Amino acid sequence: MGIPFNLPEKLHANVPPEHRFGRRDGVRMMVLEDGEVKHAQFFELGSFLQEGDVIVFNDSRTLPAELEGVTEKGEKMVVRLARRMDDKKWAVIVAEGIAENGETIWFSKSLSAIMEKNAGAYDHLSFSKGGTELLNDIYQIGVPIRYEYIHDPWPLEAYQTVYSSVPGSVEMTSAGRAFTWKMLFELETLGVQLAYLTLHTGISDLLTENWSPNPYENWEEYTIPKKTADTVNKALKEGRRVIAVGTTVVRALESAFDTEVKYGKGSTNLYISSQTNLQAVHGLLTGFHEPEASHLDMLCAFVSEERLDKAYKVALQEEYLWHEFGDVNLIVGVGQ
Repeated sequence: MGIPFNLPEKLHANVPPEHRFGRRDGVRMMVLEDGEVKHAQFFELGSFLQEGDVIVFNDSRTLPAELEGVTEKGEKMVVRLARRMDDKKWAVIVAEGIAENGETIWFSKSLSAIMEKNAGAYDHLSFSKGGTELLNDIYQIGVPIRYEYIHDPWPLEAYQTVYSSVPGSVEMTSAGRAFTWKMLFELETLGVQLAYLTLHTGISDLLTENWSPNPYENWEEYTIPKKTADTVNKALKEGRRVIAVGTTVVRALESAFDTEVKYGKGSTNLYISSQTNLQAVHGLLTGFHEPEASHLDMLCAFVSEERLDKAYKVALQEEYLWHEFGDVNLIVGVGQ
């Protein structure tokens, strides 16, 4: 999966852009417009859009998904939430410590969970609370998942988009991180329509090299409001462009498409590649993805692998920054 390349250490963005140069929207943007590579600042996004374009955002809010607890035997445990299974149960990655099957882990005086060991990368935790009560406790005791390229413990707000509103993602839906309210208002002034859906993202790093799950096992929950479905369907009928902010939005819209985009709740394991005939989305705003990442396969549904490979070589030469605090990539055609 993906296109092979080496990512130099210096291209790992480890500081939020507002702490680097004072503004979220000051990151760089590489634009693939009908396959041609262009370079811009992200706040110039409007110059690459057309009146009547629809931009669809994922409004999922990031949880502080790394939790530290203590086992019945008094041993330290660190777990990372991976995916919500039901109201009280989560699939988790154990980052530190060992708990036996059926053992209780205490995360606070009021929150505990029972460990259910499983084969593969994920174990399951059944918490003593569910719903809003559980989320409230997670926000009280958890910290954001931080990977090795992030050297400092930035606050949770650094891992949120400005428009996020529905708690549930264990990692930030980072494609839209650079947007500011000012930019959103300016886009509306240009005649661009903004729409929102919710897809809660799962964990990306399984902390093991010995487990490579089938991408079709990657289930994620999504909700598409009727207003969003109506906006997208009207644009499709009128031949206007629909541009997704993030691969999660592509996944949700394409999963919900029958003869048109259906509103409501659902779960998807849709895997998008160069073989996928996209029905609902014409363009994509995303970050830069790591070598061999399955997200690169999705990008090949928008642009040929040959052009994507050339564009990523340019990105490396121009020293674009990777990851959630890095630069962005807009892939779009002139017309539908």
